[in-house]
Formats: sequence, structure tokens, C-alpha cells
Amino acid sequence: MSEPGALAGVKVLDLSRLLPGPYCSMILADHGAEVIAIEDSRFRADGLYFNEVNRNKRHMSLNLKSDKGREIFDRLAAEADVILEGFRPGVVKRLGVDYETVRDHNPGIIYCSISGYGQTGPKVSEVGHDVNYLSTAGVLDLIGQQNEPPSIPAVQVADIAGGAMQAVIGILLALHARGRSGVGQYIDISMTDGILGLLTLPMFFNRAQGEQPQRSSTTLSHKFACYNTYRTMDDRYIAVGAVENRFWKVLCETVGGPEYVSLQYDLERRLEVIDWLQAVFAGKTLAEWDNILSGLDTCCTPVATFEDVLQSPLFAEREMVCDYQQADGSTARAFGIPVKLSKTPGSLRTAPASFGEHTKEILRELGYTQEQVREFGEKSII
Repeated sequence: MSEPGALAGVKVLDLSRLLPGPYCSMILADHGAEVIAIEDSRFRADGLYFNEVNRNKRHMSLNLKSDKGREIFDRLAAEADVILEGFRPGVVKRLGVDYETVRDHNPGIIYCSISGYGQTGPKVSEVGHDVNYLSTAGVLDLIGQQNEPPSIPAVQVADIAGGAMQAVIGILLALHARGRSGVGQYIDISMTDGILGLLTLPMFFNRAQGEQPQRSSTTLSHKFACYNTYRTMDDRYIAVGAVENRFWKVLCETVGGPEYVSLQYDLERRLEVIDWLQAVFAGKTLAEWDNILSGLDTCCTPVATFEDVLQSPLFAEREMVCDYQQADGSTARAFGIPVKLSKTPGSLRTAPASFGEHTKEILRELGYTQEQVREFGEKSII
């Protein structure tokens, strides 16, 4: 049996949908929190139920627009430590499940709202998705090739880095503060706010060197040969991140260009150096370059594909790609837990819950009878 995680004993109600909130509560659940994910069964037909983020949780369906549904929620909220929601600002108030309402009955509650633009400001009512938050924060403008339209990342940067991760941090901070004061608090997470800080280094280079951040033309994005990507003979790619001259020196000398060591950040000859390194890497396959450069202090790595990652010895050893048993006995693959705690490690304890899988179980724990549960189903309360 797994050891209790660092958040064992913390009870979380997650009212959110899609990715940011459920990803946040998955992290909490991975580290031992008791998480109950609550969704309205009407949304099941949307096809947007991401099962991968529901491991280690229980899931129930509940119609919060019904009086009985709110009664059930209130009973759950009275015993909760954390409530997480991701509706548009104002929705939870209309439903009667907002922070102020819950706090009246549970002053220790920590209530976290994740939204696109925050609970205040001129964009509070606007809808959006990951690409909109990236564009508003100025991050999208820096992604892609120079003189080409911005490229939308294939991973949800704003949802996860701007929303889920910031929410986890906020909840942990609030739990720590409550440990001293005994009082909960409200957390306002804007995904756009959360990713604005990703511009920290562009801000630094702007102030220190007067560099105006431009797509594929900044110190740490294709401007110089030492921090770039290159095509290999077999149409794969290698990434070079030799920021420090000592690493750049090893790379230049290893691939036969010692004369370029002193030109690492030469603005007048930077394109010449890039062209040279492009020609060098095009002369061998990715596997050949990996064999040559592996183990040397060059900061050069193959650009891994998704399939490469799933087969990677590194991630297997780090338990970051692992298998778990599903309810039907079959095996599925999952990503592991990146925060490695020595005393209270997180763990993958249960397979992702199916939609509403634990509804009846949770209602029985609240004291509702089998007849009442049946009636809830007939009246679309669950």
C-alpha cells in the first residue's frame, strides 16, 4: 500500500471542467488529497471529459441548478478544506455556491476560482481559450518563425502553467496560512496573469541590452547559433542550448569549427555562424550526432518526438511514464508525478474515474437512502 501523501487529510471539491481546474486537482490528488470532482451530467455529451486528469479522484454527477443538488453540495462543502471552480465570473454566485455563501457555513474554506482574465478588470466577462490568453499576455507573439504568423503550441501552456500550476501554488499557500490563522481565504487565478511572468527573461534582455523581443530573434530564441535548432541528415532535429561560452567552445571544437568560439554573440556575423552550424548538422543523422555529442558538455539534445518520450529510458527510470491497471483489467499508460518527495511521495493510487462513477457511493456516505438516491436520478439531480 502506498504511503499517505503530503496532502493526506485535505478534502477538495472540484467543480471545474475541461483542463485547468481538473489538472490542478489531479496534482492535489496525486499527493494524497481526497478529491471529489463534481460535474453536471448534462455536460457528458459534450465529449470533453478528459479522463486522464481524473486519476486518484472520485467523480460524481450533480445538478447545482436544482435545490436538492445545492443541498447535497452544501453538505459536502461543510466538510471540505478546498473548493475549486472554473466557471465564468459570476456563475457560482448565481448558482448559490460562491465563496461568500460557503464561507458563512465553513469559515476555514479555501476557495479557488480559475478564469481566463480574472475576477476583476475590463476583460472579466470575455470568453477565451488557451490561445487567447497567450495572445493577450504577449507570449504568443514570440512563438514561431520570424516573418511568419505566430505558431499555436500543441500543448496548453496557459491552461496548465498559467492556470493549474498557479492554482496549486495558491491553494498550498492558503493551506499554510490557514494552519497559522485557522481562517480560509479566496484565491483569484487568472490564466492570463499566470503566464505573463513567462516574459521575465525577455524583460531582462530588454532592460539590459535594449533588445526588443521579436519572434525567433531574441537571445534565447534563434537569434544566435548557440541557442537554436538544426535539421539533421535524416530530417530530424537537434537542439543547441550552449549559452555559456565554455559549452559553446566544446561544441565548436568537437564539430570542427574552433574559429567560431569567439563569435558566439557576434551580432555582425551571427548569420554566418548559424549557416555554418546548419551545414555541419545536416551532414549526419540525428543518431550519429547523439553518439558524438552524448556525454560532452555541449548542451545539445535530440528533439524528441512524442513516441520517443514514451519509450525514453530517462522517463522510465524517473517513473514519469508508467502503466496502470484500468477498471476492466487492461493496462493504460500515464505520465508520472514530477514532484519527488522523499518522506511523503505522491502516488498513482487509482485509475481515472469514469463520469459519475462514485455518485451513489458519495451520497450513501452523506446518509442518503437507496430510495432517495434513486429519486435523485429520476429527477435529474444526479
